[in-house]
Amino acid sequence: MQGRPRRSVLYMPGSNERALAKAKTIPADALIFDLEDAVAPDAKALARDQVSAAVKGGGYGGREIVIRVNALETPWGTEDLLAACDAEPDAILVPKVVHAGDIISVAKILQGVHAAEKIRLWAMMETPMAILNARTIAATAVYAENRLCCLVMGTNDLLKESRARAVHNRFAVVPWLAMTIVAARAYRLDIIDGVYNEFMDEAGLRDECERGRTLGMDGKTLIHPGQVGPCNEIFSPTEEEVVWSRKVIDAFGQAENETKGVIVVEGRMVERLHFAMAQRTVAIAEQIREMEQACG
Repeated sequence: MQGRPRRSVLYMPGSNERALAKAKTIPADALIFDLEDAVAPDAKALARDQVSAAVKGGGYGGREIVIRVNALETPWGTEDLLAACDAEPDAILVPKVVHAGDIISVAKILQGVHAAEKIRLWAMMETPMAILNARTIAATAVYAENRLCCLVMGTNDLLKESRARAVHNRFAVVPWLAMTIVAARAYRLDIIDGVYNEFMDEAGLRDECERGRTLGMDGKTLIHPGQVGPCNEIFSPTEEEVVWSRKVIDAFGQAENETKGVIVVEGRMVERLHFAMAQRTVAIAEQIREMEQACG
């Protein structure tokens, strides 16, 4: 259950060169350089060149760098994908995924051009068909050559296509989120919640982050740098969670418990699955601490 922090995942428009440079100072865990929705058709080629240059130039520290390409069936998709492979980001975000074949097709292209092994694939879950096919999409991760490691919820598109009301408690959205979370966890994938559009409403953002974390989300996609701080705070392991996790790890590390499946820690029954969860919690907390120290 190893992983990396993906608490805050900030979209940055690929056509805005200043935004790409500013991203080097924003304390987000991950940055999505967007070639798709945030870029007008007549700016697609410019955005592609600017994003490629930015990724190759580096300077983003420990932030995870993701390029969202246009879909393969669009006029820009293939060139976006080839440019992304050449730039070597940490991941490529595949938009408009509706079935497992969308991930497999992109993975085969990466394999065909001998893309760097480090490049992972993320999948945008933004259509009703994607939610219905969440299990089979997530299942592509069983095969390492498909490179899938993360699902990203596109809640704005889901609301549009479903004709549901965008109310603050996300009454209509929660079932779709829950279905996709279960699919992600079944295949050991991370999953990132959709954006909160009212970027000046911190109280509303915090509430939605808390609800997302309660559901099991690893983090949230964001549209404004001002959303990063609250998001990082809420999706970080709490001090209490880290302290308890260390106790569980220490307990299972004792010689008399090394082969046991269930032990008692401070009056609570703890299983091996809790040991694995504790290891991940501590690993994520330590990575967050290292990132914060590196950012000064």
